[in-house]
Amino acid sequence: MSIANNKKAFHDYFIEEQFEAGVVLEGWEVKAIREGKVNVKEAYVIIQRGEIFIIGCHITALGSASTHIRPDATRTRKLLLHSEQIAKLIGQVERAGYTLVPLDVHYTRGRVKIQIGLAKGKKQYDKRQTEKERDWVREKARIVRAHNK
Repeated sequence: MSIANNKKAFHDYFIEEQFEAGVVLEGWEVKAIREGKVNVKEAYVIIQRGEIFIIGCHITALGSASTHIRPDATRTRKLLLHSEQIAKLIGQVERAGYTLVPLDVHYTRGRVKIQIGLAKGKKQYDKRQTEKERDWVREKARIVRAHNK
């Protein structure tokens, strides 16, 4: 079940491969995510000291959050992957010029997971071509509907 999507990532990047990662969260963050108060549009994924982190993922604290906790909406959160996956991602990002982007936040068996994509950036003409193809598919569907009436 998807909680938040990053449609902008599919517009700006060619997604080569996808990985599902766990994320280290605090209690108030889990409650806020269950309420749907999460945004991954401006977030990005980095690799530091052999670990993977997500930066800029905005989780808005609930109004009923505890008073002794100071919620930080955009704190850096650690992503959890198998060591083989981390080694593969490090190799691709450092040698092959790929980047890591968060694609969506969802539940898997009651746990919050983040889908990250191994991506290459699109050029401006690639974005325009994708937009033309999408418009053509929409126009074709419109013509077929009008013809069937």
